[in-house]
Amino acid sequence: MTQGEVKRLQKEFLIEFTYNSNAIEGNTLTLKETALVLEGLTIDQKPLKDHLEAVGHRDAFLYVLSLVEERVSLSEKVIKDIHSLVLMDRPEDRGVYRRIPVRIMGAYHEPPQPYLVPIQMEQLMKEQKKTKRHVIENAALFHLDFEGIHPFIDGNGRTGRLMLNLMLMQEDYPPINVKFTDRQRYYACFDSYYKNNDPTPMVTMIAEYLEERLRQYLTILV
Repeated sequence: MTQGEVKRLQKEFLIEFTYNSNAIEGNTLTLKETALVLEGLTIDQKPLKDHLEAVGHRDAFLYVLSLVEERVSLSEKVIKDIHSLVLMDRPEDRGVYRRIPVRIMGAYHEPPQPYLVPIQMEQLMKEQKKTKRHVIENAALFHLDFEGIHPFIDGNGRTGRLMLNLMLMQEDYPPINVKFTDRQRYYACFDSYYKNNDPTPMVTMIAEYLEERLRQYLTILV
């Protein structure tokens, strides 16, 4: 595979990942519109917020790629930096842990009170450093626990999926793209964990996405 082909595949993944991750959170840009926005175009009759979310997510993913290249370890600072790029449309909330209680509508779990967020995030990072779990299981559990803490007022889902990919890529796995069309299954993974303490559905979903990405690479290479 040539360098040009690799760059083309990376660009295609970035567009699809940005579209899907934002669409899960309610962004109205289509896949084609997302691609145009990332080329610098403005889509008529679409909110400025949706444009900024696309650009912010792209910049955050490029930042994640640089972290992988420079072998930077996951930390609270890294998480806040990723969130700051994701939430470029909300400057006052970027990289800042929430200061008010939140509820996730329809979820089996209530995120902790604001004063507990820094404590639980610190604990999550400590557990991450000493874990001996397989990378896929570890990334899945971190994602489930991070979203459960819901440390930011907005942008938790997008930030969480970016960190999930950071953890995978740091262990030489390809990044995955949780599809908007799979969102109900994705939500059910959280319900399974928060209701029954069972991370298996999320682990399985991530493993299946990884398998799909690896098959794509093999198809191209063969």
